[in-house]
Amino acid sequence: MTRLPSFTPAAHAVVIGASGGIGAALADLFDADPQFRHVTRLSRATGLDLTDPASIIAAATALPSPPDLVICATGLLHADGIAPERDLRMVSADAFARAFAVNATGPALVAQAFLPLLPKGRKTLFAALSARVGSIGDNRLGGWHAYRASKAALNQILRTMAIEQARKNPDSIVIGLHPGTVDTDLSKPFQRNVRTLFTPAQSAAHLIDVIERMTPAVSGRVYDWQGAEITP
Repeated sequence: MTRLPSFTPAAHAVVIGASGGIGAALADLFDADPQFRHVTRLSRATGLDLTDPASIIAAATALPSPPDLVICATGLLHADGIAPERDLRMVSADAFARAFAVNATGPALVAQAFLPLLPKGRKTLFAALSARVGSIGDNRLGGWHAYRASKAALNQILRTMAIEQARKNPDSIVIGLHPGTVDTDLSKPFQRNVRTLFTPAQSAAHLIDVIERMTPAVSGRVYDWQGAEITP
């Protein structure tokens, strides 16, 4: 039985970041869903690098059929030489550049390559994983400057793309998705005080339920794993 009956039968799902915990779990659920004939898993392992526009274009060009659902399940919070800033004195230009390249510019380039491929006349959806900490209005703790700023930028990019997409493809939806705190490499150093920690499979199932409820009327917004809208 399908979990996504609002999509056309024999649909095609594309997961960017399919080698990560959430991305792999999403791709597995699409593979198990009879509504989807094709599931394309893309990641650095398959040659797609969010910081390399040519690799993104090449991946889009090589798709076996037009995609109905594209999810950019990527994100950068920490890496070698990068950690969430607890104080303004920790801010660095390099950390900001790398965070924006992966969290904001990368999904924008993916959308640039993939949105024109979405069929018209039926429900299609482009989603990118965002985060509650990208909400400006909800920021009461401070810190994490580069990550917060890059996710806030992503939310604005999604909103802007949704407005343009509504003119070009009125049945298409562009949204941001907050998966909650998930037991992946991204969150492992910061799980100590987390009240609810999801497995990737749990998070993916929640996100798919949210996607099923999305309509063009809510395009451009950001929703959490429960389907509640996150304030800008």
